[in-house]
Amino acid sequence: MIARALGVGLLSVVIVLTTASTSAAQARDEQAIRDLQVRQADAWNRHDATAYAKLFTEDGDVVNVVGWWWKGRSQIESRLTAGFAFVFHESTLSITDVQVRFLSPTIAVAHVLWTMTGAKTPAGIPEPRQGIQLQVLKKSGADWLIASFQNTNSVPERPFPTGPPTPGESAAPKR
Repeated sequence: MIARALGVGLLSVVIVLTTASTSAAQARDEQAIRDLQVRQADAWNRHDATAYAKLFTEDGDVVNVVGWWWKGRSQIESRLTAGFAFVFHESTLSITDVQVRFLSPTIAVAHVLWTMTGAKTPAGIPEPRQGIQLQVLKKSGADWLIASFQNTNSVPERPFPTGPPTPGESAAPKR
């Protein structure tokens, strides 16, 4: 009876310590992902396409705010180099919120809210002012890198219409 009680007690201690260790590791990983977002804004604001591309896995991909799909770190770097030459040369990116959810100890999803000023987009391409990134991140050794990145311009949410527009009213959302 005493041996069984000691066994149950010891098992309880192991479970508590394992849970605490896992929670501490996850907290460190979440902080590492948040730090990656700080590095993202820093690389963007220095207009450093090489540093920005290094935030991605070698085979990482980006779908930008207008739906252009860039595949692989080298293409991400070359496209951003071109973008930083004029369109984003004076832009400033601010990360306003980061929400992280772990799918496994080595895979996470982050929703990253951002704002931007100073972009000079050509006619027909919406100016990025605020949006949300959906990132799938992969842990490689001690480092977290972006494996996939979807960026979306956003407007404040409002209720869906309950019917067709009245005559003279536009069905397009107002900005």
